[in-house]
Amino acid sequence: MTNTFGGKPHVLILGGGSVGLTTASELRKTLGAEVSITVVDPRPYMTYAPFLPEVGAGSIDPRNVLAPLRKILPGAKVVTGSVSAIRSAENTVVVDLEDDEKLEIAYDYLVVGLGAVPRLLPIPGLAENAIGFKQVEEATAVRDRILANLGEAATTKDPAARKRLLTFTFIGGGFAGGEAVSEAEDMVRDALRYYPDLHSSDIRFVLVDGAPFIFPELTEDQRAYVLNQLRERGIEVKLETFLNSAENGVIKTSDGDEFETDLLVWNAGVKPAPVLADEESSDLPVVTERGPLMGKLEALPDLRVNGVDGPFDNVFAAGDCAAVPDLASGEGKFCPPNAQHAVRQAKRLADNIARSVQGRPLVDYYHKNLGVMATLGMYKGVGRLQLGEKEIDVRGLPAWAMARAYHVYAMPTLGRKASVLAGWATTLLSRRDIIGIPQTETPRAAFEYAANAGKKK
Repeated sequence: MTNTFGGKPHVLILGGGSVGLTTASELRKTLGAEVSITVVDPRPYMTYAPFLPEVGAGSIDPRNVLAPLRKILPGAKVVTGSVSAIRSAENTVVVDLEDDEKLEIAYDYLVVGLGAVPRLLPIPGLAENAIGFKQVEEATAVRDRILANLGEAATTKDPAARKRLLTFTFIGGGFAGGEAVSEAEDMVRDALRYYPDLHSSDIRFVLVDGAPFIFPELTEDQRAYVLNQLRERGIEVKLETFLNSAENGVIKTSDGDEFETDLLVWNAGVKPAPVLADEESSDLPVVTERGPLMGKLEALPDLRVNGVDGPFDNVFAAGDCAAVPDLASGEGKFCPPNAQHAVRQAKRLADNIARSVQGRPLVDYYHKNLGVMATLGMYKGVGRLQLGEKEIDVRGLPAWAMARAYHVYAMPTLGRKASVLAGWATTLLSRRDIIGIPQTETPRAAFEYAANAGKKK
C-alpha cells in the first residue's frame, strides 16, 4: 500500500459525527503521530443528536450540544465540505467545497461514517413546508417558531389565525419524533403561565405515525404507558395514520382529518447518505434489497466494507450508513442505528485500523445492548435497561434522571458536559427561557428596514 502523507498512512474519515469524531480521537490516542488523519464534514462540529429534543424544548443551549472538531482533534485536518464522489479503485475521494471548488483527497485507509438523512416521501407540500429534526439548526428553529407563535397568537384578533398558530404537527413516532413532541409540549405547558390570554385548550399538538404503536424500541407495556402519558397531556396521537398532503400548511391525513398548522416537523425515518447509493458517485457496493438496510454499506463483523469479490481491506464503515452484524443478538441481526452502537463501533474500527497498520489480526465488533432511554419532558421519562439476561422497565423521574445522566456521560469533552449541567442548574432556578428568536433566519431585516426608512416610495 502506498503511503500518501510523508511516509505515514493517511486515514480519511468521511463524516464528523459520532463515528468520525470517535474514530479520529481513538486513532490519535492509539497511533499518535504515526498516522495522518483527515476528517470531512459539511459542518465543523459534531452534533450530539440525543440532546436535540431538549434543544427544541429550550432546556439546553444549542451550542452546548456541539463538539467543535478542530478543537477536539488537534493534529487532524478538518475539511468543511460535502463528499461528492468515492473512488475506492483509485483510493481517492472528491469533496465539494464552497464556491463550487472541488478537492480530491487520496487515502490509505477510508472510514465511511456519513450517517443518514431524512427519508422523504412524495407527499404534496411536504418538501416545501416541513422541517426535519436531525440538526441543531432545525431543533433551534422549531423552538423559536413555537415560542414566537405563542406571542403572536396571544395578540391576534383573528380566531382562525390563532388556531393555526397554536397547532403543531409532528410526523413519526419513533424515539426522535416521540421525544421531540413530548419535550415541545412540556415547554409550551411551562410557558403558558406567562400568557394570560392563552389557555391549554387553545394548544393542539398532533403526532402522526403509520405504525400501530409508537416508540417501537420499547416493550408493549412501555409503549402503552407512553401512549397514555402523551394522550393524558393532550397530545393527539394518530396511529396507523399517514400524511396525505401538506400543501399551503393544510394537513390532510389518511383518517380523513384536515386542519391548518403553522409547524410541521418530519421525523418519519431516515436513509443512508444518498452519495453511497448513487453508482455514478460511489463505487462502494450497497444493499439493494428493499427494507431497512437498503442503501447501506454491507459491513463485515470487523467493520470492513464487504464487496462482491470479498472485503475491501482498507475501507471501513460504521454507524447509520452501515449494515453491521449484531453478533450479540444472533445470526441475521443487525445493529440498530443509534449513538450507543455508533460510538462503540467507532472504537472497534479505530482499533482495527491500528491493527492493520501494525500487521496484527482484526477483531470483530461485539456489544450487548445496554437498553434504551427517552425523556418526555421535565422529570418525565421511560426506558428499558438490559442487565445481563434481565430486562428492567423504568418510568417517570428515575428514567428521566438515568437518560440525562447517560447522555451527559456520552457527550464529548469535559467542557460541554459542564456547560450542559450548568444550563440545567440555571433552568431549575429560573425556569426555561420563553424567548423565541425566529429573526435569526433573516438577521439583516432590521438593518435593511433602517436603511430604507428614509427613502421615499
